[in-house]
Amino acid sequence: MRTKSTGKKKINIVTLGCSKNIYDSEVLMGQLKANGKDVAHEQKYGDIIVINTCGFIENAKEESINTILNYVQLKQEGVVEKVFVTGCLSERYKPDLEKEIPDVNQYFGTRDLPLLLKALGADYKHELVGERLTTTPRHFAYLKIAEGCDRPCSFCAIPLMRGKHKSTPIEDLVTEAKKLAKKGTKELILIAQDLTYYGLDLYKKRALADLLKELVKVEGIEWIRLHYAFPTGFPEDVLEVIKNEPKVCNYIDIPLQHISTSVLKSMRRGTTKEKTNRLLDEFRKKVPNMAIRTTLICGYPGETEEDFQEMKEWVRTQRFDRLGCFTYSHEENTHAYNLEDDVPQKVKERRVEEIMEVQSQISWELNQEKIGKTFRVLIDRKEGDYFIGRTEFDSPDVDNEVLINAEEIYLPIGDFVDVKIKDASEFDLFGEVIND
Repeated sequence: MRTKSTGKKKINIVTLGCSKNIYDSEVLMGQLKANGKDVAHEQKYGDIIVINTCGFIENAKEESINTILNYVQLKQEGVVEKVFVTGCLSERYKPDLEKEIPDVNQYFGTRDLPLLLKALGADYKHELVGERLTTTPRHFAYLKIAEGCDRPCSFCAIPLMRGKHKSTPIEDLVTEAKKLAKKGTKELILIAQDLTYYGLDLYKKRALADLLKELVKVEGIEWIRLHYAFPTGFPEDVLEVIKNEPKVCNYIDIPLQHISTSVLKSMRRGTTKEKTNRLLDEFRKKVPNMAIRTTLICGYPGETEEDFQEMKEWVRTQRFDRLGCFTYSHEENTHAYNLEDDVPQKVKERRVEEIMEVQSQISWELNQEKIGKTFRVLIDRKEGDYFIGRTEFDSPDVDNEVLINAEEIYLPIGDFVDVKIKDASEFDLFGEVIND
């Protein structure tokens, strides 16, 4: 058993789940540092552990629970002193967790930051607008522009965990962007549960285009990327900004989930196959070289083989630049939980594999077309014999990467370079730096 420290306690933040959780952990760490606390992110141990959990789908919930149990075991062994749990899982299942895993010191929800800070011996400092300890590489950072969601999607538990949509004022986001730029951030990745809805609560109109026009003025920011735009009600003035503002990447992440009109209706997505295709046509018409990323769900209740084949053929026809696919997760307290989860798990998984096989071929073909072309690339890291970077058409962790032989050239992390593509696989590009 470790001897308990009598000095300054180290607080270790462990983050699970999506980029929104990463952002929340960074804000928590910024508050703790401002209170003079010794704080770290995902180090092996600490005197006090704070686990920021995910409760979105079954796999994520399982990972969160296993992580909690692991740190509770370390607490029982005397390796750590206290374990606190926050985030989506804790928001959604707090009474159950308190009953099932009582050795956690305290559970907090997604909107309990002041209470969590108090439990950690810190005060919530309202004046810290935009102050946070980023956990990403210095040259890119997530910028959360809104919290919560007002959409009624039948399969989604996020409104249960994150509450109603609440936009952050443009001036606060600009302040935050300026602070990040001063620290060396060159790429902002705009995130929210729904970018499309931004501004409706504050300005009584969809104001994403207005926000972008202010963010591009921030000196030092060179790329601005859009993640998680809901298709229904998408503000088309945003397309004009993407087209006309060099700093706004020709890239959009727009989760479409399905294409069968009957499935979309059951999902309560507020759209149809025809409307979805019209929107995609508009994207490509107004911004011809824009990379479109989407996500799809296989095995939603009532999804027939015909529904699936329709989606598979649609993927083949649309030729998305980037695509992720997931099996449906039957989540309690959602509208779809009232439906019978009637697609067997093996069928769900087979359908995902088939979609990704189609997408893999599309990605290979699209990448072959890039051979011989030159792209501006942001260098993210060095790994083995390669420097690894991304084009404006690729987001960190989820999209294609550009590999450059590190034996031939040295490249500072966070620099932009022009790279000529020499070879390509399904999800990687291989290139060499073109010097002026």
